[in-house]
Amino acid sequence: MVARDEDLARSLTAALHRGDLTAAAEEAGETTARELAEVLARCGRADAAVLFRLLDKDRAAEVFEHLDAGTVRHVVEGMRAEHVTELVDGLDPDDRARLLDEMPASMAHRVLAGLPPERRRATAALLGYRAGSVGRLMTPEVASLHAGGTVGHALARVRRIGRTAETVQVLPVVGPGRLLVGTVELGELVLSAPETPLADIVETDVERVRATESAEAAARLLGESDRVALPVVDEEERLLGLLTIDDAVEELERADSEDVARQSGAAPWRGHYLTVGVVALARSRVVWLLLLLVAATLTVNVLQYFEDTLAEVTALALFVPLLIGTGGNAGAQAATATVRALAVGEVRPSDVLRVMWREARVGAVLGAMLAVVGTTIGSLLVGGQVALVLGVSLVAVCAWAATIGATMPLLATRLGIDPAVVSAPAVTTLVDATGLLIYFTVARLVLGI
Repeated sequence: MVARDEDLARSLTAALHRGDLTAAAEEAGETTARELAEVLARCGRADAAVLFRLLDKDRAAEVFEHLDAGTVRHVVEGMRAEHVTELVDGLDPDDRARLLDEMPASMAHRVLAGLPPERRRATAALLGYRAGSVGRLMTPEVASLHAGGTVGHALARVRRIGRTAETVQVLPVVGPGRLLVGTVELGELVLSAPETPLADIVETDVERVRATESAEAAARLLGESDRVALPVVDEEERLLGLLTIDDAVEELERADSEDVARQSGAAPWRGHYLTVGVVALARSRVVWLLLLLVAATLTVNVLQYFEDTLAEVTALALFVPLLIGTGGNAGAQAATATVRALAVGEVRPSDVLRVMWREARVGAVLGAMLAVVGTTIGSLLVGGQVALVLGVSLVAVCAWAATIGATMPLLATRLGIDPAVVSAPAVTTLVDATGLLIYFTVARLVLGI
């Protein structure tokens, strides 16, 4: 798929540079909307704007839904505001809100003002929820059914209003005041006799989410529930919309991308990697690098404190990189495993003591395995005593590193901090300094210096 995207991008760009717009339009018409969105992301700003203008109205609207923030900016900057408004007008409300949120503020205001009043109100309602909430992600266009009718009445209503809904696979059932009663799946509705009371087939014990809740948590709940949509309600249990599976998948991809960035010691960025500027990428990484640079002075201070020990047994210096590298990696592995377990709900902050005890034992076992190899190599290079120091230190440092690496994300969550912020580089830097303290303390005890 990646190779095909690259070939398409090169082919379409070549046609544009030759001035053969007809060939470019024909080739663009033969690709899927998702592939074309990826091609637009790989094109330069000018080429992306020209290529998008070659698409017909329906095709352009379909591709527009798949564009990332950076490509949206490239495309809309080359179009008149009324054309952008026409495109946005044809989108579902949740997609419309997402794209307006990603546009430059000045253009977003102009586009929103140009929408028909009904669509403007629906979009503004979604944008009124805080970023990262379910309200921003839900679709308010639902085919809701009335609890007091029959299956025949419900099917007639689905046929009448179903085309305006984003999905009819899951149909919310409401009572007076739009209070959510439950849901019914379209398949169950079709297979039931028309005279059957709708209340007989409604599933009332159904998961639902508040519009103010975390979109990521709701998306994970939808994945666990094995459904294609979840009803979204307000504080009074009134139906507001649906969270659909396609939006949930996009939200999980976004959240996972943010976690990967934070765990690598960088701030997350929005948009396609190839459309993000060099300065923006550097800015997303520099803050953590500066913090880690300052934190790394702890390691320097530890080495300076044990300078006399190193002077007396210079062989100890040979294994410093090996020890701090191993400890840092063990801590990073534990931190990554804990962040993942937190994300999928396998552990909670209240499990901190169980996780600490578990990871301490895992680290000790790993350290013992590595110590066998380390002491063997050390004995051949520097003799038995220093090799013994290395072996004992590996067990202690790995146990300590795994414990610290697993504990920090849990404590961060307890304090209301994103556990992914406790990145692998941060854990590694802390373990480097404390691991050296363990190493030189063991050396003094074993060697008697």
